Parts: sequence; C-alpha cells; structure tokens
Amino acid sequence: MKLIAAIGLAMSLLGAPVMAHEFGFAGILDKNNKEELPELTLSSGKPIAEGPLVLKSGTMYEIEIVSDGSAELALEGSGFFRAIWVNEVVVNGLEIRPFGLESVEFDDAGTMEIEFLAIKPGRYFLRQPGSTGENQRVEITIQ
Repeated sequence: MKLIAAIGLAMSLLGAPVMAHEFGFAGILDKNNKEELPELTLSSGKPIAEGPLVLKSGTMYEIEIVSDGSAELALEGSGFFRAIWVNEVVVNGLEIRPFGLESVEFDDAGTMEIEFLAIKPGRYFLRQPGSTGENQRVEITIQ
C-alpha cells in the first residue's frame, strides 16, 4: 500500500497524470465521443460522397455504405484502413469484429455500417478499385 502511494506521489510531483484524462469514465468508447458521418453510396456512375470527410483523431465514427445493386462495386483504401481501428462492421444485422480491413465489396444491393476510431492523422482516400474518376473516390483527412 505504501508503494502505491509513493508511486502516485512521485507521478504527481513529476507532472504525470494519475487519473484518466478528459475522455471520462468510458474513455474513447463513451457515447459522447461518437459521431455519425454522411452516408457513402455505391452506384454505377454516381459519386460516392458529396464531398471530402474531415475526422478528428481520437474520435469514434459510424459510417453507412449503401449499394443500390446497379453493379458489383467495392471500396478500397488500405492507407485509410491502417490509420483507423475498426470496432465493428455490421452487415444484415450481423456484427463482425475484424482485426483489420483492406476493402469492402457489394455483389448486390445492401447496407454496411462500419464503426471505427480515427487514429493516425493524415490524408487518405477510399475509392472504387480500378477507377480514375474524382467521383469514384472520397478524400478523408484525419486531423
């Protein structure tokens, strides 16, 4: 018990935090640290998003990706997927907790929800594989 008190005193004297910081009791997973992003749309010949996305490192996000089934379409963005921690992917009510992602693909119409924590600041993108058009990609900045 004396050792724990001594460590706490030493840390406070050195200016190191002893308690959890401003995220609160539940930390980064607190419901107050979660934001919903605009929906991404996969449709043949239509834009994926209305504009770029700006995220804040340390914030949990939820994004829906909707495919209208007009074509077999995917989104890839390994740089972006490596800059986030994926908490879960929900497809047809089934929750998947993956170690990581490289891409997602829709063979038919459907909706996928991805909940993730933005971690590594930088500029990233998600795009339809093999496409070169600006409408077939969404720019993502993590600040």
